[in-house]
Amino acid sequence: MKLVGIEAMNIAAGTTYLDVEKLAKHRNLDTSRFENLLMKEKTVALPYEDPITFAVNAAKPIIDSLSDDEKDRIEMLITCTESSFDFGKSMSTYCHDLLGLNRNCRLFELKNACYSGVAGIQTAINFILSQASPGAKALVIATDISRFMVEEGGDALTADWSFAEPSGGSGAVAMLISDQPHIFRVDVGANGYYGYEVMDTCRPSPDADAGDSDLSLLSYLDCCENAYLEYQKRVKDANYAETFTYIAYHCPFGGMVKGAHRNMMRKLIKAKPATIEEDFQRRVTPGLNYCQRVGNIMGGTASLALASTIENGSFNTPQRIGVFSYGSGCCSEFFSGVVDQQGQARLAKMNIAQQLDSRYELTMDEYDALLVGSNALRFGTRNLVLDSSFIPQARKNLPKPTLFLKQIKEFHREYEWVS
Repeated sequence: MKLVGIEAMNIAAGTTYLDVEKLAKHRNLDTSRFENLLMKEKTVALPYEDPITFAVNAAKPIIDSLSDDEKDRIEMLITCTESSFDFGKSMSTYCHDLLGLNRNCRLFELKNACYSGVAGIQTAINFILSQASPGAKALVIATDISRFMVEEGGDALTADWSFAEPSGGSGAVAMLISDQPHIFRVDVGANGYYGYEVMDTCRPSPDADAGDSDLSLLSYLDCCENAYLEYQKRVKDANYAETFTYIAYHCPFGGMVKGAHRNMMRKLIKAKPATIEEDFQRRVTPGLNYCQRVGNIMGGTASLALASTIENGSFNTPQRIGVFSYGSGCCSEFFSGVVDQQGQARLAKMNIAQQLDSRYELTMDEYDALLVGSNALRFGTRNLVLDSSFIPQARKNLPKPTLFLKQIKEFHREYEWVS
């Protein structure tokens, strides 16, 4: 069988974060309920950070590590997002230009809520497997941001934000897909997908989210079970408890993942509570580490959980990871692949944990000021010059170079490298 999978992988989690426990207290949320979220931090996008800056900052270390010949074999660039700022022009064109890629390259964008990143991975995998262009590579970048806004002079936040605000993050995951799967070797044909129409969460306007949290939870649980059952039909002798050393779940917040894993272990394995808890800690928590520090980055969250699993798991011998992706609306997929010690070592060179540690912690006053200021950068903004001096502490300890949004001129976004 032809080898295919993730050759290289990196994340970008911005320059600032919030301690979400402090945020919960600041918002006077029910702390006992908040603890069930299993969240620690969330990346906050500053006005001069957008889906392009996150995407390019994630991809640049990967591109810089390639030879000129390898770079020229990138023949497909897919951006996966629900945070696009144009109904027509794909963000992939900006990424392609800023990364200096070969012009003989397909550029397009995918949207399907939080499933978009895995949709991009699978599209790229099938391009490589098709052998339409032997030796070609595809760059997949899942990038999303959460911008919570309040009107100037308004009271505070609407009730709709409730517990979505502490879990909504910003960031990107960039993945180079090729026939040299150094990081994650995909199990070809081992896919279970499941989807149907449901109005659980949506974006009825570009700058607003709406949804039914209870319905979203039920849909997530339903899709997790049925996507895996379809996987099991296609993979002989697959066993949820034994086939996968680790499971990387799409993580809106850790508590949702824990509920889903408990549901799967009860239904499929008939496991008792103590067994489920031990299994969760051993097989699932490695994948929650980065998600608990970045928040839900929508299209990139399943891939963020995969990166976290690879970094925080044990791979002295090759181990299989099951991956579950869910996107509201809805579509879901369960697939798997194998990681070895070499793959873990390659990913470790990206210093992801160090990136997270170097972010600046916003105070609540700074964060509240940011919420008001975010109104200046709405969907459809025609002209705007960004204030690069806003929260200057965020520009300390930056990886070099770092891309920021400089201005918008007649709808066209212009960027600058800060070094």
